[in-house]
Amino acid sequence: MEIVTDDMPFLVDSVAMELNRHGLVIHLPIHPVIVVRRDEAGGLVEVLPPDSSDGISESYLHFEVDRQSEPEVLDRLRAEVERVLGDVRAACDDWGAMREQVQKILEEFDKQPPPVDEAELAEARALLEWIDNHHFTFIGYRAYDLVNENGEDMLRPIPGTGLGILRQQTKPASGSFAKLPPEARRLARERHVLILTKANSHSTVHRPSYLDYIGVKRFDEQGEVVGERRFLGLYTSAAYNRNPRDIPVLRRKVAKVLERVGLPRYSHDWKSLLNILETFPRDELFQISDDQLFATAMGILRLEERRRVRLFMWHDDYGRFVSALVYVPRDRYTTSVRRGIEEVLAEAFPGASFDFQVWLSESVLARLHFIIRMPPGQMPSYDAKELEAKLAMVTRSWNDELHSLLLELHGEEEGNALFGKYGESFPAAYLDDFPARNAVYDIQRMEDLGERGGLNMNLYRPLEATGELLRFKLFFAERPLPLSDAVPMLEDMGVQVVEERPYELHPAGHGPVWIHDFGV
Repeated sequence: MEIVTDDMPFLVDSVAMELNRHGLVIHLPIHPVIVVRRDEAGGLVEVLPPDSSDGISESYLHFEVDRQSEPEVLDRLRAEVERVLGDVRAACDDWGAMREQVQKILEEFDKQPPPVDEAELAEARALLEWIDNHHFTFIGYRAYDLVNENGEDMLRPIPGTGLGILRQQTKPASGSFAKLPPEARRLARERHVLILTKANSHSTVHRPSYLDYIGVKRFDEQGEVVGERRFLGLYTSAAYNRNPRDIPVLRRKVAKVLERVGLPRYSHDWKSLLNILETFPRDELFQISDDQLFATAMGILRLEERRRVRLFMWHDDYGRFVSALVYVPRDRYTTSVRRGIEEVLAEAFPGASFDFQVWLSESVLARLHFIIRMPPGQMPSYDAKELEAKLAMVTRSWNDELHSLLLELHGEEEGNALFGKYGESFPAAYLDDFPARNAVYDIQRMEDLGERGGLNMNLYRPLEATGELLRFKLFFAERPLPLSDAVPMLEDMGVQVVEERPYELHPAGHGPVWIHDFGV
């Protein structure tokens, strides 16, 4: 794919993102910027030195991707990339105009302050100044009037206000607002200045994230909400890398939680809670309510590094998505565990789409952050405690089950000692072939090897066995038993040996033990 266009920010990122969305592997990207002079018809006249100020800076993009030969695929790809290039150009061309809208709003705050709490207004002003200071990638803007038609509130676009990707006015009313349930639409009338959330669509510019949505409400002279100024874009890296206590709105949320909990400043729990808030998923920190943040942060604090599974859930005010934080012991976390968690959540939220992030630190717990997006108006009811119990089951490992069974059978002290000796000694093949309950009885027989001269045995019938099939286990210390010794003796007893599976174990602090499992 080759593109020649005016040089603009985000070109390479946005085109590569679209190619990846089509499942194409990029084998070679080349993207020099060349200064040229063209005639009125667009024909190339001259290539100029890179530092020349007389010509046009053009970006020449060359992407080599997986081979494609179907005309339909190529036509669709061309159309989608051209759409992305159009979005990039619209966002870049209107960048200054969108920032001017921020300044106009700040001027309005001075002339006619909204009828809200002074502290809230101060934070709203600070956030707008902060995003204007290169902390927000502006991609779209539009102003709306809040009107009531046939007893229902509607957001109607104001003609001529669209900028960036919202230039084109295609609908008489905001489609995303119209799809909200009535109780969510009523929130538009509440006397709060800012609406901070995520849009329903992915960005086609710069990063493949869901667009960040910053709404600023408009008030009339009576203090009633009459409209909204909507900015769409992406927070820059500073929003994710800086301490939340340095970011407007977030700093107020953090301070309110710390003040509400009333812990002694710089105490162990205070510092632990502060760390929880500072490492909280940043997108969620912008959107979550104060009460939800307090309840979730306190629940995480009470977890206190205990190796257990915990689930914290909340949904956005507009009923579009559910956020789920899942904590699992770090040594238990694997890709298969994550898939098991997602299967449980998918069963509880049919028809949802999922995004997830994994955060690993020096903590004994791994944190999985799921965003569960539901189709409009289809948010089901859910029981977080019931889901947490199911997650505890799907994240429970073979070793966890073995540990629990040893404690149940032998008590805490002896059970822990046996687990310390045998817990990590079973090979992967044994874990695939036997449940943990079988291992409990095999451990008993391996413990008796010293009294039995290094040999022990077990004849049993598996629960799933049919007909005359039996299993016969031989336990040997130090060395494996040669099949040439074992098979003749078994056949002399009148059985036919069908198969043999050997397992080599290395109990902690002891020599190897071999288990030979015969099918007879």
